[in-house]
Amino acid sequence: MIEIPFTKLHGAENDFLLTWADQVGSEDLPGIARRICARTTGIGADGWMLVWAAQDGLQTRLFNSDGSEPEISGNGTRCAAAFALLKEVAAGPQIVILTGAGKKHLRLISQHGNVFEFEMDMGIPRAEEVRACLPLAGQDFDATILNVGNPQCAIFVDKFPEDWRKAAAEAEGHPRFPSRSNVSFVRVVDRHTLEVVFFERGAGETRSSGTGSTGAGAAGILRGVADSPIEIRTPAGPLRLRWDNSVYLSGPAELVGEGRFWIEY
Repeated sequence: MIEIPFTKLHGAENDFLLTWADQVGSEDLPGIARRICARTTGIGADGWMLVWAAQDGLQTRLFNSDGSEPEISGNGTRCAAAFALLKEVAAGPQIVILTGAGKKHLRLISQHGNVFEFEMDMGIPRAEEVRACLPLAGQDFDATILNVGNPQCAIFVDKFPEDWRKAAAEAEGHPRFPSRSNVSFVRVVDRHTLEVVFFERGAGETRSSGTGSTGAGAAGILRGVADSPIEIRTPAGPLRLRWDNSVYLSGPAELVGEGRFWIEY
């Protein structure tokens, strides 16, 4: 039997289980991720993250609920920063976290008990195609293809189609994306407000996404339909984005609880 300690946090209802890396052996990590993240037979989460202290901050390794290993999660990285503060491994207000997408710098804005607010430097988006036509679910969609540390496909619509989840699942595995892509559907409310829903690579529909919000906001600016700063309205509530040389995203991270998960072999 394997015992996995965990602390559960969520960033705008995008939930993660965090474990110190030295508390896990060399077992099948993708397999553990699938089991611990399962909603009915596990603890339940969008992802499982290993965390350890690095020379100038923290380092993380993230697994999606399907066992795949993405480069980064924006909401998850905020959760890692909150985890470090809760465990007194970091003091703040500045926290540096090395992710699969490189070093990320976070600034603590506020803390009220177990609820934290951070602004995170998401870096400079790399646009691949500002206007791409994607045939999905029997119709053509207008998308922006870019990378914000992980691949993003932001699909702009006047209203969310009823079958957006089916279209998003098809877009995730579209031949245009050999390594799959995160997908968002974006509706422009006004030049400083976007409404967005998310279908994340390896996790499916999520209540919010940090990198997805970054991709949607950056895509809106690149397309000329939005201006910084932008409120990203997610199903879990708003995140705030500004583009000032780099792109910065602000949002919450909140402790849910902690415990131990047992795996029988």
